[in-house]
Amino acid sequence: MASTQEKATPCCIPKTKDAIINSNNKTSSSSSTDILQNWSLAGSDPSMDPIPKTASMATLIRPVDPISDPPPTKTPTNKGISIMPRAQTSHPLDPLSAAEISVAVATVRAAGATPEVRDSMRFIEVVLVEPDKHVVALADAYFFPPFQPSLLPRTKGGPVIPSRLPSRQARLIVYNKKSNETSIWVVELSEVHAATRGGHHRGKVISSKVVPNVQPPMDAMEYAECEAVVKDFPPFREAMKRRGIEDMDLVMVDPWCVGYHSTADAPSRRLAKPLIFCRTESDCPMENGYARPVEGIHVLVDMQNMVVIEFEDRKLVPLPPADPLRNYTAGETRGGVDRSDVKPLQIIQPEGPSFRVNGNFIEWQKWNFRIGFTPREGLVIYSVAYVDGSRGRRPVAHRLSIVEMVVPYGDPNDPHYRKNAFDAGEDGLGKNAHSLKKGCDCLGYIKYFDAHFTNFTGGVETIENCVCLHEEDHGILWKHQDWRTGLAEVRRSRRLSVSFVCTVANYEYGFFWHFYQDGKIEAEVKLTGILSLGALQPGETRKYGTTIAPGLYAPVHQHFFVARMDMAVDCKPGEAFNQVVEVNLKVEEPGKNNAHNNAFYAEEELHRSELQAMRDCNPLTARHWIVSDFSHLFA
Repeated sequence: MASTQEKATPCCIPKTKDAIINSNNKTSSSSSTDILQNWSLAGSDPSMDPIPKTASMATLIRPVDPISDPPPTKTPTNKGISIMPRAQTSHPLDPLSAAEISVAVATVRAAGATPEVRDSMRFIEVVLVEPDKHVVALADAYFFPPFQPSLLPRTKGGPVIPSRLPSRQARLIVYNKKSNETSIWVVELSEVHAATRGGHHRGKVISSKVVPNVQPPMDAMEYAECEAVVKDFPPFREAMKRRGIEDMDLVMVDPWCVGYHSTADAPSRRLAKPLIFCRTESDCPMENGYARPVEGIHVLVDMQNMVVIEFEDRKLVPLPPADPLRNYTAGETRGGVDRSDVKPLQIIQPEGPSFRVNGNFIEWQKWNFRIGFTPREGLVIYSVAYVDGSRGRRPVAHRLSIVEMVVPYGDPNDPHYRKNAFDAGEDGLGKNAHSLKKGCDCLGYIKYFDAHFTNFTGGVETIENCVCLHEEDHGILWKHQDWRTGLAEVRRSRRLSVSFVCTVANYEYGFFWHFYQDGKIEAEVKLTGILSLGALQPGETRKYGTTIAPGLYAPVHQHFFVARMDMAVDCKPGEAFNQVVEVNLKVEEPGKNNAHNNAFYAEEELHRSELQAMRDCNPLTARHWIVSDFSHLFA
């Protein structure tokens, strides 16, 4: 992930004075610009900006001062808190750069035993091997912000500071298209900059192993190839002709992972059962093809060899009638009317944002953390801490992310019974993220970050403006009015939002991590996009879905999200003082302690194992969990 230059979002610019200002001011010092990089202001009026155009951006957001390298010493001291020369430009938790991904891919490819093996390699994922927490603490203590030596345990005689951090490592998931084998490689990245200049790899293979009986996530290149194979299959063309469709350019083939419903679906084969949709004969580029599902066609595709191995036209279900009002475009182009009574709403911050950015390190309102990104999870939040007055910087969490999600469908009819999508594991939330530069996803002062991935053949692809960082007003934080004096006091709430959006076939998911001024962290998922629909026979209804238009229904389904939270409340590396306490509301039994039969209280129960902590939510008892550091409970 890397910071990028922000660009205007023309689709969001109304025909007024509203504009987007590129505030990458060149008058600030070079060191400040390196830290600030580029900022974007969306929806502001330049004529109302009280800041002179020649003002330095450094004066607007008060960047962290860069650390200059001190002169080298012959013998490193083992006492005191001196800042050592920064032997690396990347923090141990920074996502892999495009150069590092290229080096990792080239290293693995060069390790292939034969030309056939090398040519058959398909690169599913290249991701950072996250280092030991002690390495992260060492980096944060002496090499990178927040420069907090107190993060490390005290040692007799003072800290011993190494001259450099361990080399970064990459973990690669590689699929061999010829042998149908999946392997995991670990590569040590060294001399990456020399490699990018010289055009040859400088990595070192640390380990490699074949993982039997698994299939890695499918790739966009495989999806495109599968669609082409199905559309070229003669029986499929005949089946579509029976439904009045002869133009294959109108047909949409969405490959879905086959799932595991029987031994025939065992992962010894790389299989997909596509869902079929069809656009109308329209030249509208934003036509909603998902509103016309093609039912009754069974297709099974061997994704390794890209051949159709099963096909059956089981039932002829009429296509839902075309309706231009279902398309994505503006209302006027669909025979409708968009709202025209909404007045302009401007989001302005005349003194700039309140957050500070140094690489991937963020500081805002006593919060500080690092931003990461992976092909599977998307956004990852590292090293979350809160500066708590005299108690200083208090660790909260080592790592926060949404690691998996599943969408089970509740319709037992074919093909919906097998729709049980694991969108992170089968597709990758991060790999399906998209650039926010073309939409109105964030308003105000925006800081964007790029994301880098490998494609199926090992090339590096970059999603520009993949992650958005900005502040939001969040209504009232606190308010009170004294009824005796009539005096009222109110505090506005502000939050810092870090987000990305991904598209998995028909659905869009917006993932947001919000940080609040009252010490709260909130994970939010916004679901949008298009429903995965089914077609109905004339006059038919479905118990397991909702009819939304003639011949069209939405099967019932759910979305479950799995959060991975590596908590570290008030803990230093190596400490294991955190405990999980479950809290439930309890009603006191009538008797001596409840003479008026009104008593209730909160009962706490300590969970001593992960097995014991496998619990369900229970709103009837206001069930919630507290993660705390028991070593500080009586501090």
